[in-house]
Amino acid sequence: MLTLAIDTSTSAITAAVAEGAQVLSKASVLDPRGHTEQLAPTIAAALDRASVGVGQLDRIAVGVGPGPFTGLRVGLVTAVTMGYALGIAVHGVCSLDALARQAAESIGGEFVVATDARRKEVYWATYRAIEAGAERTSEVAVARPADLPKRVQGLPVVGRGAVLYPEILGALALDRDHHPILDVDAAWVARLADELVAAGRPTPVEPMYLRRPDALTTAERAVP
Repeated sequence: MLTLAIDTSTSAITAAVAEGAQVLSKASVLDPRGHTEQLAPTIAAALDRASVGVGQLDRIAVGVGPGPFTGLRVGLVTAVTMGYALGIAVHGVCSLDALARQAAESIGGEFVVATDARRKEVYWATYRAIEAGAERTSEVAVARPADLPKRVQGLPVVGRGAVLYPEILGALALDRDHHPILDVDAAWVARLADELVAAGRPTPVEPMYLRRPDALTTAERAVP
């Protein structure tokens, strides 16, 4: 089962190709404002490195956020369009869950995933490392770091929240190679999608925007 996984919810535009639980290749570009321009060549690079053509794909997995509106929409539209054109299933994965799954192997106990939501806010949720990976222990939300519960502010942090707000949030979590875990890696989107599908759990492709976009039409601004 060949899976193309993509995520555009963080500063990294990332793609990976996996066969079941085995990651065959991945590609990533760090560009917080370049999702539209960078996604297609990043997907092409991941497919090329795996020597896989688009016609060989069996499914697509995509991070559904939360994330800034424009970047997140690029990934979702691309995934859905490719799935429709190829006649294959598309599975949605919470991007914070993928980051937590990515970090759980090197973090014990409870931690918080906090990514950049702009407007001096973070997207966040708390997790607990378990044998099977990571278990979410709160709802996914958006808030100013200072408004997070004090207990949460002291937890180890996965994501760029710790870099952006070090005076408020806890210490930045490191992976087994002592590298900071800042952005989503599409390889973990693929692995999490594979686990969810195997367990028969739902994988809706529904964006988690959590708030309205910065750019609105006149009609949209009139809606309370």
